[in-house]
Amino acid sequence: MINACTYDGREEILNTFFKEIETCEKALNEYLEQKKKIFSRFYFVSNQNLLDILSNGQNPEKVDEFIGDCFDGLKNLKFKKGPGYKYPSKVIQGMISNEGEYVPFSNEFECVGAVENYLCDLERMMQKTLRDVLEIAKTTADSWDLGEGFKKRHEWLEDYCAQISLLGT
Repeated sequence: MINACTYDGREEILNTFFKEIETCEKALNEYLEQKKKIFSRFYFVSNQNLLDILSNGQNPEKVDEFIGDCFDGLKNLKFKKGPGYKYPSKVIQGMISNEGEYVPFSNEFECVGAVENYLCDLERMMQKTLRDVLEIAKTTADSWDLGEGFKKRHEWLEDYCAQISLLGT
C-alpha cells in the first residue's frame, strides 16, 4: 500500500485527474446555467435534481416528480392516460396543488421539444388557465345572493381552488 502511494509520478497523475475533473465540473455548470437562463425556475432546483429533469426530458411523467421544486404550491400534473395513449404520456390535462385541489387546463397541453422549452410553455398554460378561471369566478361572484337561481357565497367558494376563491372574493 505504501508503495502504491509513493510510486514515482503518482502526484502528477492525481493532479492531472483533479484538473480534468475541475474542467468537467466547469463545463457542467455552464451547461446547467444555460438551461436555467431558458427556464428561470430551474434556479430553485438542486443541480442533482436538475440533471434528473434534463436527462428525463422526453418522459414528462418522470419530470413530474420534480414539478413541485419548480412551481411552489404545485404537487403534480394530471396526465392523459388510457387506450390510445402511449407511456409515457406527453399530454397534460391539469394541475394538482399540494392541498389536492385540481384545476383542469383550458386546453390539453402536449409536452413537445426540449424540457426547458415545454416547461416554459406549460407555465404560460398555467397562467392562462388561472386567468380564465379567475375571470369566470369574478363574473359568478358578482351574482352572489341575488336571489333564487343564484349561488350563495359559501356555495360559490366550493366551485374554485382556494387561491382563486380568495382573489375572486
